[in-house]
Amino acid sequence: MKRLGLVHLLLVIAFLYLPITVMVVMAFNASPLYELPFSFSLDWFARLPDNDRLLTASGNSLMLAVTTAVLATGIGVPASLALSRRKFRGRTLLQLLLLPPIAIPWLITGTAMLVFFFSTGIGRGLFAMTVGHVALAIPYVVLVIGTGLQSQRADLEEAAMSLGSTPLHAFFRVTLPLLLPSIIAAALFAFAVSLDQFVVSYFLATPGVTTLPVEIYSAIRKGFTPEINAISTILLGASMILVLAFALLSNMGGARERR
Repeated sequence: MKRLGLVHLLLVIAFLYLPITVMVVMAFNASPLYELPFSFSLDWFARLPDNDRLLTASGNSLMLAVTTAVLATGIGVPASLALSRRKFRGRTLLQLLLLPPIAIPWLITGTAMLVFFFSTGIGRGLFAMTVGHVALAIPYVVLVIGTGLQSQRADLEEAAMSLGSTPLHAFFRVTLPLLLPSIIAAALFAFAVSLDQFVVSYFLATPGVTTLPVEIYSAIRKGFTPEINAISTILLGASMILVLAFALLSNMGGARERR
């Protein structure tokens, strides 16, 4: 039974990572048609600086992702504190309202945002995409930080204030350092949600301002180029470095016992 479970786990992992592995390998293949045998080449990486549309879309995606991570985290931290530490009328309803944006299909969300932005005069463009990405990322941020707050002892802040600390000073000296790993995780989550977002970006993008997922979709319709594999490999490597750096800094594996 254990072997069957292990085989099932390996099959699931292979199903998830095999397409990504093929994409990365083909980014280094000299053939533009994925012909075998494999011939190692860096031509597609060398051609990236000449592909202005792909580079511009990548820059827009990174700028949107960073902005979304900063804004969503900045809004999510006080919201999580209010929902976790304060009692007020409608708190349970607000906590429940965090779930529908995650569960509702993004196709419906994108359509609703398009109608809303046009009805309010905002229209489409980079600003509309920023607002849409932040709105989508906030529920994830609040849930991640809220989980981190539940694992903390609220009486630590009270103990600091009983020793003469102000509430603001107690937050920055006691709560914030303990909550920092959760804040970093929430920011990375918001960054990933924005960077990977296609549907909302597709509805809100203008012909001159697109993101990398939208540009990849357009390139596939017009004619796929292995340069997409190259830029995707670069972004994948950068994302893995960020995740590993966070894992090392936050000591996600827990402190090892010294003998």
